[in-house]
Amino acid sequence: MMPTRRETIGMLAAAAMCPVPALAADGQGLDRIARAKGLRFGSALSSNPKGASFDNPAYAALLRTDCGLLVAENEMKWQHMQPAPDRLDFAAFDRMLSTAERNRMIMRGHNLVWHRRKWMPRWVEAHDFGARPATEAARLLTERVESVTRRYGRRITSYDVVNEAVTPETGKLEDTALSQAMGSVEATLDLAFHTARASAPHAELVYNDYMSWEPGNAAHRAGVLRLLEGFRRRGTPVDALGVQSHIITAGPDTRGSVLAYQSEWRRFLDAVSAMGYGLLITEFDVRDNGLPADPVARDRAVANYARAYLDVTLAQPQLRDVLAWGLTDRFSWIEGFEPRPDKAPRRPCPYDADYHAKPLRAAVAAALAAAPRRSARRSAP
Repeated sequence: MMPTRRETIGMLAAAAMCPVPALAADGQGLDRIARAKGLRFGSALSSNPKGASFDNPAYAALLRTDCGLLVAENEMKWQHMQPAPDRLDFAAFDRMLSTAERNRMIMRGHNLVWHRRKWMPRWVEAHDFGARPATEAARLLTERVESVTRRYGRRITSYDVVNEAVTPETGKLEDTALSQAMGSVEATLDLAFHTARASAPHAELVYNDYMSWEPGNAAHRAGVLRLLEGFRRRGTPVDALGVQSHIITAGPDTRGSVLAYQSEWRRFLDAVSAMGYGLLITEFDVRDNGLPADPVARDRAVANYARAYLDVTLAQPQLRDVLAWGLTDRFSWIEGFEPRPDKAPRRPCPYDADYHAKPLRAAVAAALAAAPRRSARRSAP
């Protein structure tokens, strides 16, 4: 739908007031650096015209400079596309996908099922599954997956089919009204993947989760490995693990943290790869916990920490895609999710709130440039 004259005037006025991005001085976009190594780089974006979207000229400039791959932050999630059982709303994502295609960028699908109670559509959690609950639950899940995959066809070539099905604290699988009605979590997740494979046989099918390398994640990582092992044992068509990579600093001694974390993290990634799964970094940013308020010192520590994490993770030859969960601090979710105790603004992204490139952006560029070269990308399943 074309904007009205009033909307066009409003967007032009907003553009006039936007900061002008101060792009990195290296002359190369991050995706261009990544492509030279058989990788791709991209970012999340939104449909908010004043936010992290193509309608915001300053943010659009960052996307065009650094990205070849995009993912919607919220607009494909079940509660957004189907806010009520009798209402489907694809408008926001349709527009985002069309804009990405005009800019010759690829869109990932995120996500088809977020298997946690708090993120399931409320109407699903409250649904009356009737006398044959497993049949009704299978119908709801199948219709959800097919409504998206059939609508977008080959325009989407990679989906986070299931997001966050493992409880971080225990490593056990999350139960929802859907899985309770079906009789097991495994049956629910398997159905989502089998339906996606049948409906989108061309697409990469991903299980996505936020287990990380910091202490306190061991149970989560073990639970993810058990889930992946179960998928293989049952013949569930899962192609890759999405590693969200919302990494968290522990304090100024980033080198000590890296030395303490990297061995276990490498073993986890090796175990995933040994099962034949691909890998993606799907939601990268850095929570600057325990670092000084001074932005210069903080940015330096964040960059060093991120570079070390990326070096270990990008050493996996099965890893092909790296996506930031937003490019600028101005729109990062972390500020609202967990403000710093000292009230200093969070600085988790490659660009600051005024669209200036930060040391983190240089660290990402350096890690991509140093990554082992990948062989030619394999064809879709």
